[in-house]
Amino acid sequence: MKLHNISLNNLKRRKGKMIFLVMGLVIGIATVVTLLSITESMSKDIEARLNQFGANIVMTPRSESLSLSYGGISVGGVNYKVAEFDEQRMPEIRKIKNSKNLGVIAPKVLGPVKIKGKDVLLMGVDFEQEMALKTWWQFDGSIPKQTDEVLLGSEVAESLSLSPGDNLPFSGRRFFVAAVLRPTGASEDNAIIADLHESQKVLGKEGKISMVEIAAFCQGCPINELTLQIAERFPEAKVTALKQAVMSKMQSIEMFKSFSLGLSVVVIFIGSLMVFVTMMGSVNERTREIGIFRAIGFRRGHVMYIILFEAMIVGMIGGLMGFFGGNGIAWATLPFVLKGGAFAGINTSLGIISILLSITLSLAASLYPAHKASSLDPSDALRVL
Repeated sequence: MKLHNISLNNLKRRKGKMIFLVMGLVIGIATVVTLLSITESMSKDIEARLNQFGANIVMTPRSESLSLSYGGISVGGVNYKVAEFDEQRMPEIRKIKNSKNLGVIAPKVLGPVKIKGKDVLLMGVDFEQEMALKTWWQFDGSIPKQTDEVLLGSEVAESLSLSPGDNLPFSGRRFFVAAVLRPTGASEDNAIIADLHESQKVLGKEGKISMVEIAAFCQGCPINELTLQIAERFPEAKVTALKQAVMSKMQSIEMFKSFSLGLSVVVIFIGSLMVFVTMMGSVNERTREIGIFRAIGFRRGHVMYIILFEAMIVGMIGGLMGFFGGNGIAWATLPFVLKGGAFAGINTSLGIISILLSITLSLAASLYPAHKASSLDPSDALRVL
């Protein structure tokens, strides 16, 4: 009879102990998979939520500081000279190595316009991208939908005594105030926000971009790596990472991961202890059987193989059941843990790791019992007959 057949027959004869061993591993692996699956789902949800907080990378031309400014780029005055970006090159940002980490890319054109004798900052934007980036904006009125509609900053609206629905002629063109932005405490309070291409025409900067704000979630690569990759594509640009925003994102997710991993280690240790105690008990109960094996010529390696093969089978079954059970628990409990959160799906890599981990734990916990069994003296073992 082959050695693995002896192991399989022994597992069949001791179904109760096998079930107990498997359940110990299932509980441990299922707990780990549940926590990691929930953490992965929460990480993706947190990523989506945190990315709503705005840009964390700003790309501006290299230029001197001037009087009117927005987001680090200065405009205005008779000495306003800056080498701006070509709009046609903007798709190159999406071609960097870590492009999957890029979220919203919001280009802008900036320049001064004269209204009622006052210099006012005109900011041309792609409203679809800008509103996706600045989700915290609140305004009275509606988002501009036509190219001749503008959004006024709160300070500009107050200074010019304008409200939604009013006409706003400047630079030989007539615009309509679609909405007034409520105070944000940022540069947009002092700006007229208009359609990107219409603003380019007004400022005489057709096809030009003054700056780009980028929302990037850097999971899997350093934020500095992203800025370097963008800078390689645009050597004439100054690419600045708002590290504090990125660090806040990463720390929030790392806290979840650390908690899950810490709890997983405790559960895995308990599961391994259960396997160790059960295998030790099994070896003690099988002293007679092991003595017979040794008496009829089985070597120490044969005895260890029989016990460790049993452990491997138990580990494989426990890993499979624990992986699928953990995913099922994660899917069922996620709505209670994270309101509105979506299950991230089955991670095949985690499945392979779970099975290998379960087998490794089972083998490690059975190593000493197997060694003890193989070291039994046949004459001592047969005395129990």
